[in-house]
Order: sequence, then structure tokens, then C-alpha cells
Amino acid sequence: MADAAPTTTWHVDAPLTDVPPAVDLTIQEFLADRHAEFDGIDPVIEQGITELGKFVVGGKRLRPLFAWAGVRAALDGGGGQLDPGTDAASLVRAVSSLEFIQACALIHDDIIDHSDTRRGRPTVHRSFEARHRRDAWLGDPGAYGVSQAILVGDLAFAWADDMLAASGVSAEALLRARTPWRAMRTEVIAGQMLDISVEASGSEDPEAPGKVNAYKTAAYTVERPLHVGAALADAPAHTVEMLRSAGRDIGVAFQLEDDYLGVFGDPAVTGKASGDDLRSGKRTYLAATALRAADATDPAAAARLRAGIGTVTSEEEVDVLRGIIVDSGAAADSTALIRSLTDRAVETLRGGGLGRSVTGELVAVAEELTERRS
Repeated sequence: MADAAPTTTWHVDAPLTDVPPAVDLTIQEFLADRHAEFDGIDPVIEQGITELGKFVVGGKRLRPLFAWAGVRAALDGGGGQLDPGTDAASLVRAVSSLEFIQACALIHDDIIDHSDTRRGRPTVHRSFEARHRRDAWLGDPGAYGVSQAILVGDLAFAWADDMLAASGVSAEALLRARTPWRAMRTEVIAGQMLDISVEASGSEDPEAPGKVNAYKTAAYTVERPLHVGAALADAPAHTVEMLRSAGRDIGVAFQLEDDYLGVFGDPAVTGKASGDDLRSGKRTYLAATALRAADATDPAAAARLRAGIGTVTSEEEVDVLRGIIVDSGAAADSTALIRSLTDRAVETLRGGGLGRSVTGELVAVAEELTERRS
């Protein structure tokens, strides 16, 4: 049986700007139901649900936003239609379920990256570790925190399925959405595995970050959410393919922009320390392109960049590496590629036969995500 519908009025042509607050409310209601369902089992279960609840509060809600855009696109010029029994409230529950996939990915990502905080709060594994230390339990506090956080991430993954299944959309809509949903779950895990492998191997193959970007970011942030939404609204194959094509380009451009900001970003804009990717040793397209170009034109600079990625600590050292990247032409190359991918996505959307409103909103989101430098 579907959980209670959001208490706010919702309609199928709601603009994309309305999605984040609607998703916030829907997730709060879902979590309240889960708290009531599992209340009293044990305090550690309550802590897990509470930690997950804190984790999914706020955020840009990009994945539900793109899924809702897929619904809108299908219904506004895309040749789709809603099944009897599928209404706006059930659709917003369905697209909101994507946030639990995101929660799982980030909780596990924080473990992999040994992160202490996220959004100004302790990460889930650090919260459990702190409880172990506070109560002087047996064993290793760090191992306990990691173990419990892995399970909380798994719980989020399971609840994503539960929320989608209980959304109230028709059985036919669920069946159609299951194909991109299953693909997305595998793709995000594959992307994470590739990311870990690229960093561990020290690969400088410029194709390797492209694979990571395609699976870890583009597919699961933009392409598949658009696909899920379009499937829920029974879009024909040509509309699905058009949205997926635009989504791939937007998603890759979004990640390339993120990588650029990880080296050159203004902390006042990004909220992260400038040069973080250089300090952490992240193997990005920007870094791989800079190394390849510098190897050909300035081997000494290439050697310094290669030695510095992942080892630099001071701002002065970071500035030197930034200069090498700029001089190699990689920064300009990355910027041009971001612009090219965004322009191609915009052209695809504008030529896709969709209604003017949804096209304009999608174009605006694409440009906002790929132009975040000021």
C-alpha cells in the first residue's frame, strides 16, 4: 500500500523549481512512517534511521528534479501519457526515491574517502564511531563506525526500492521504470569501482576519468533520472533516447565543471577549499590531460605535477601546480569541452520537439550546472 501523499497540492505540470521542496516533504513523511514502523526495536536501529534522516535533509535534489523533468518532457510534446491511477502525488513519491540511492552512494563514498564531515556535520561512520567511544564499548571504534555506516547505506539502498514500489504509480509504470532503475543502480556502483581503481593504480589514461564520469556522475545524476521519469510517463523510444543523449552530455559537463572547480574554484562560491582535488590526488580528466600535454612540451613541469598530485599541502605548492595545468593548456581544453557538451545538450533539447516551457527549464538547469564559476 502506498504511503500517505504529500500534504501540499501537486500537479503534473509543476515547474522544476517546485521539485526540491516537494521532495523534502515527501521524504520527511516517508521517514516518519519508517520511524513509526521500527520504533522500539533497539536504540541502535533508531540511531541508524536518525542518521539517515539527517543525511537526506536538504540538498539540491538534482536526481528527482531530472526525473520530474523526464515526466514533464514525456507529457509536454514527448508523446507520453499517464496510466490510469498514476497521479501527480504518486509521481513525486516515485522520483523522490532517487534521493535514497544518492544517500547510499554518499554514505559509502565518505567511508571510502575517510571523510570526517559532510555539509558541516559528522559523517555517518564518524557519528557511530563517536557513540562507541562515548559509551566505552568493546573493540575498535573506527571499525564499528564503518560497519554500521555500511549498513545504513545499504538501508538507504533498500528504502529507495521500497519508496518506488509503494509510490502509488501504476503497475505498468513501475514495470517500465524498472529497466532504467536497475541499470542506474549497477552503473553508479560500477562508476565507484572504476573511480577507486583509477586512483589506486595512478592511471594517467585520459579515457579512464571519462568512464568514471560517464557512470558515476552522468548516468546516475542526469541520464537515468531523465530516463526513469520518461518511463513513468510512458514516453516513446525516440523521446527517451533524446533525453538520454542530452542527459549524458549534461552529466559529463557537470562533472568536468566540478573537477575544474576542485582545482580553480573560489571557496566562497564552492564551499570547499581551493585545490582540494590536487591535495587529495583525485585522478580527473583535467589532471590526465595536463600531464599528457606537459609530458610533450615541458617534461620537468610534468614531473613536478605528477609528484605533486596527492602530496601537496601548502597553498603555494597548489598554486605552482595550478600554473602548470594552465600552461599545459588543459584548463582551457576542459573549459572548451564543458561548453561544447553543454551546447550539444541544449541543441538536442531544443530540437527534441518538446514544449517550450519544459525545454526552457531544462536548458536553464543544464547551463546553471555547467557554469558555476561565479
